[in-house]
Amino acid sequence: MANIDVLDMAGQKVGTAELSDAIFGIEPNTVVMHQMVVNYLANNRQGTQSALTRTEVSGGGRKPWKQKGTGHARQGSTRAPQWTHGGVVFAPKPRCYRFTVNKKVRRLAMKSAFSSKLSDNQIIVLDSLTVSEFKTKTVADMLKAIGSEKKALIVLPEVDVKVINSARNIPGVKTAQVNTLNVYDIMNADKLVIVKDAISKIEEVYA
Repeated sequence: MANIDVLDMAGQKVGTAELSDAIFGIEPNTVVMHQMVVNYLANNRQGTQSALTRTEVSGGGRKPWKQKGTGHARQGSTRAPQWTHGGVVFAPKPRCYRFTVNKKVRRLAMKSAFSSKLSDNQIIVLDSLTVSEFKTKTVADMLKAIGSEKKALIVLPEVDVKVINSARNIPGVKTAQVNTLNVYDIMNADKLVIVKDAISKIEEVYA
């Protein structure tokens, strides 16, 4: 079990917490982490791009000139790809980019992401995170106090509308609950800020 300092919102140490080696202490598997990042980005693609092929652009019904005797190369349509206003070769069409990843691979990728962050000293544990009103400055001051002024992912034990709304206007800061975590957001953040109560839920889900 690894021990990590627990800070309050003012950045002061108020205790320690134990992190399970089964989740935070494994050897990170970069292959499965990369696979999950690719999966996340692919599943977010809209797949709505579209262009017209030579059969779909208007015009071009008549042969431009006769086959032989003009000195020009033979042409069958003014809507062939080599003509101006012609169709697109292998035009992209709407499609779905989604693919699924094995459940065991997903779990291993999450454990690897947590372990990678801990080994790089990029995990900060907060004793609690409470916001009395919808105020961005409160969360911004807290992040500054704990040394996480760049990209940060705040992991909450449960939905807290005041915290979520107070943090969403800070550039580079995202919030998530244990059941909405993903490898991309974890690896994309410079600091992983976990509220202490969320640790037990993470260990319960991924242990």
